[in-house]
Amino acid sequence: MPKFLNPQIPKFKRNYRNMKKTDKHPLLILRQNRNELISSFLKGKEPDFLNQHAQILNNYFIDIFRKSPMCPVNNKSCAIIAVGGYGRKEQCIHSDVDLLILFGKKVSKEADDLVREIVYPLWDIGLDVGYATRSIKESLYIAGKDIEALTSILDARFICGNSDLFLDLIEQFRKKVILKESDKIIRSIFENNVNRHKRFGDSTYLLEPNLKVGRGGLRDYHTMLWIARIISNISRPRDLEFYGYLSHEEFHTLEKSLSFIWNVRNRLHNLTGRKCDQLYFEYQTDLAYALKYSAKNGQQPVERFLGDLHSNMEFIKQLHTMFLYEHEYTNRYQPKTKQIKHAGIDGFEIIKDRLSFSSPEKILQSPDLLIKIFEESAVLKVPLGHEAKRFVKEFAYLVDDKYRASPSAVKSFEKILITLAPTFNVLNEMFNTGFLLHFIPELKAIMNRIQYNEYHIYPVDKHLLRTVQIIKNFGASEDTSKDRLYGDLYNKLTNTNRKILLWAALLHDIGKKDPAKNHSEKGAEIARSILVSRGYKSEEIETVSFLIKEHLSLIKTATRRDINDEETAISFARKVKDKERLKMLYLLTIADSMATGPKAWSVWTSTLLKDLFLKVLHILEKGEFATKEAVNVVEKKKEEVLSLISSSNDRQTTETLFNFMSPRYLLYTTTQDILEHISLYKSLENADFVWKITKVSDSNTRTVTICAKDRPGLISKIAGIFTLHSLDILDTQVYTWRNNIALDIFKVNPPLDRIFEEEKWDKTKKDLKSALSGKLNLTKALDKKISVYQTAKPYTLERPHRIVVDNKSSSFFTIIEVFTYDFPGLLFKITDALFRCDLDIRIAKIATKIDQVVDVFYVRDFEGQKVDSKEQTDKIKETIEQVLTVYG
Repeated sequence: MPKFLNPQIPKFKRNYRNMKKTDKHPLLILRQNRNELISSFLKGKEPDFLNQHAQILNNYFIDIFRKSPMCPVNNKSCAIIAVGGYGRKEQCIHSDVDLLILFGKKVSKEADDLVREIVYPLWDIGLDVGYATRSIKESLYIAGKDIEALTSILDARFICGNSDLFLDLIEQFRKKVILKESDKIIRSIFENNVNRHKRFGDSTYLLEPNLKVGRGGLRDYHTMLWIARIISNISRPRDLEFYGYLSHEEFHTLEKSLSFIWNVRNRLHNLTGRKCDQLYFEYQTDLAYALKYSAKNGQQPVERFLGDLHSNMEFIKQLHTMFLYEHEYTNRYQPKTKQIKHAGIDGFEIIKDRLSFSSPEKILQSPDLLIKIFEESAVLKVPLGHEAKRFVKEFAYLVDDKYRASPSAVKSFEKILITLAPTFNVLNEMFNTGFLLHFIPELKAIMNRIQYNEYHIYPVDKHLLRTVQIIKNFGASEDTSKDRLYGDLYNKLTNTNRKILLWAALLHDIGKKDPAKNHSEKGAEIARSILVSRGYKSEEIETVSFLIKEHLSLIKTATRRDINDEETAISFARKVKDKERLKMLYLLTIADSMATGPKAWSVWTSTLLKDLFLKVLHILEKGEFATKEAVNVVEKKKEEVLSLISSSNDRQTTETLFNFMSPRYLLYTTTQDILEHISLYKSLENADFVWKITKVSDSNTRTVTICAKDRPGLISKIAGIFTLHSLDILDTQVYTWRNNIALDIFKVNPPLDRIFEEEKWDKTKKDLKSALSGKLNLTKALDKKISVYQTAKPYTLERPHRIVVDNKSSSFFTIIEVFTYDFPGLLFKITDALFRCDLDIRIAKIATKIDQVVDVFYVRDFEGQKVDSKEQTDKIKETIEQVLTVYG
């Protein structure tokens, strides 16, 4: 509802049911007709719902205006005018009803009585009505000051009353406001447009799009309509075609896209029971079924529905963008750039900073111009003009198998791929014009394909383009927002390897066209076929295929395995084999995670990936650790620790403690940390535990080092207390010294309230003491927290729990992976289940897989052995499954 309208709330309710049947109030007629119309629409029997809904409201106003004793019928002193969406006849189920009650020279004293008679009854039945009572002069003044008021009059439509007043308003509005300052008005509309897109985002990239104000939403269409009304005084949407703003095909497709979005918006209003334009996750599945979508080709109904929605919003976005380009409203109000007068290739010309074809005949003579224009666009950083995009779409049929395999076309595409473009993405233009889909037809299978989860916030095709753009931006010297290592690695790659890496980035998820198969392996097969047909060398094809097949292996290993274990790094090094491959795989993994969304990428994930990458790179450069070298490292570290201790008694005590420490602990713990751990141990004395909390310098995390007397279920209790205080655990390392001392190291997110962080840790410490002593019933406390969460947890499409017991990846531990859905106390419940299975947890890692969490545990039984019998593994799975079924 525009802010200049008056959304007053009525202070009373009226009883219209007591009226005689012969004197049926217009409100009762309105309510009955609305209910019948909505019912018919929901059954799919009312395709013209918006217009019919507006007409029902029209009839109400005409009827009540005619019957009202307070209506100035005789002197015709006012007019009832529909404005905004109601004026455009875009009246959705719960849209605002916006009115202008217009008077001549001044507002009548009876205006308030008229409002009470006409507007208040609508409030009584739950409609949102915004109104303004103004004279013509006041209306013109406010329209000149407020852009929302101005656009509402652009949409104004006469309902009833004195039509001369309405015509007078429109005539003066155009003469005194529009024609007088049309350029200023369009500039204001354009600036609002830019700010709106910044605020609400690009709906074609989002899994929770805003149907109205997001980019690609209805407001983009309204913007085109308003500008055309200002320039050409068009009276109806069809005039966009008649006045040459849109082609016949464009307008026809626009009508279909708008019809689809309005249908979705109406059903969303009905589902939520209110005006709602944000398509939240919780409503998407119900809407898909309401729109009669079914599963097809491995896609869920909701994924097919969202794919169609994104496709229609993408069309509106592109049409809106081209409309502004063609009428010079994208760069007229931007700082002027240096004029480029000549393109570098015959067949192109630059007109008003837009790259164009010299003529369509040139394309028929030289079809390679279709890809050359994008190459030139990348080099010159000049976008294609509207007419050029139309020609690309119209002549895309020329791109056949012979064209795709042409060495010159492949060379041009490679140039487009590797050309740095920090702010200008030519691949997007190739995609939006349809050229990319003709050049690589295999991409059509994942166009607008939705991955319905909370981690992938972009459709697959948009995700691929973002991944490529992120990698290219690594090479931009001005990009200081990323780790310098990414830029160093990318810039040191050869041109051939950059080309290979970017091909892999563009195709890494192409296998998702068939969800039933492993998309990494399927994608590697498809990529191999694509590159073979384009004449690439076998070693280049093998590298692209490898990168696609393994594009998830680095992130999985970093987040689900003990990267301090020499076996982990050695195993990965043996898989990759080559330093350059590792560097490309690392960059692809980083970009893929960043392009997925914020839930898949964090400082902590970055740290784990970098740590694993450097370890594997070291092995590939220096060779695998020999046992003798590992022994030498341990002995050298012992000497370093002792050299930093001044007291002979303390050195003797430390030498004794060395006998209690495991080789793994001594090999992977730094000298400084060993000294701190020894200090903690000395301060333990008779306490149940002592701890030290350290802020990690290069990330927003805390390291909590706990030294305690070992006992069954210790890890479970610590995890439970952290959960009770909303401290998210990221990683856990567990070391047990042979003198029955447990050294547990937790990486956690800090408390939300940093001002009172110290107080939060004090309370956490107090509760941990109570839990270890038995004074605090931790299970009961956590069950209460879980019950609160379960009533408020966000909707997500659930997949089944999965428990994997792995006895192959480690020589010394059984690795248990638990795939499930997160809830407060999850880690406590799982670790408690493992304790009840007589398992000793040595390492715990918390990772993510799409919309699930993956908790990974390195365990041994209480006798220090791996758990490899079928009876043991079955018991583990059954015990954990019971916990997940009850709480998850």
